[in-house]
Amino acid sequence: MQRISVLGSPLSICDEAELLNYIGNSVQEQKHTTILSGNIYAYNLAYENSWLCQFFNSASAVRLDGAGVRLGARILGYSTPPRMTWADFGWSLANYAAENRFKLFLLGSKPGIAEAAAGKLTNQAPSLEVVGTHHGYFDKTQGSEENERILSTINAVEPDILIVGFGMPLQEQWLSENRERIQANVVITGGAVFDYLSGELRRGPRILTDTGFEWLARLLIEPRRLWRRYILGNPQFLMRIVRQRLGFLPIDAP
Repeated sequence: MQRISVLGSPLSICDEAELLNYIGNSVQEQKHTTILSGNIYAYNLAYENSWLCQFFNSASAVRLDGAGVRLGARILGYSTPPRMTWADFGWSLANYAAENRFKLFLLGSKPGIAEAAAGKLTNQAPSLEVVGTHHGYFDKTQGSEENERILSTINAVEPDILIVGFGMPLQEQWLSENRERIQANVVITGGAVFDYLSGELRRGPRILTDTGFEWLARLLIEPRRLWRRYILGNPQFLMRIVRQRLGFLPIDAP
């Protein structure tokens, strides 16, 4: 699939069907595949942190996860398919995994949330095999007893697909340190995916989510936590994109 450069980090140009097919091929061919989420917050963080930029550039694919990034790509001269937010993509992935008998492991969120998400997914797709769930509140330090236990738990059930939802950049940092030891063909970062799938976190009205303003809906729901990310981060991202377009950020495509 085509990759373009967004502030020095890659974005994969693919639609949902192409991404699901890519995931399926990776599982069937037992490829070591890591798929990250590309939204404005991710690209701002990667622009400001070289280790994260390097990790993004080492990823197998970066999923288009926001209307703002789609706008940024358009400013850079690229056309893109619709975004794939986890609140929608999670159900599609569950159906696809069920149809192909792929095993899932859900890792992240507060205690009980990943289990609740698994229950909702299997209600929709009864043949889906979720081989394990675990919350994200454990000691993630390399070599710690809890971290070793989590890795052993995952590897014991050998999931085809592991979804990691710690939030950015914690999930990327943990994967950069542990990915080589995880016995799952495909690992995907999910942010707040389990909160959405479980119903713990509600989405905004469709008039916002379907018109490129889901960020505003999230801001209205969680203003104290997200105001910096959106009020400051969104204009900063677009200014950087314009600078890249004008050649003031001489960034080559990855």
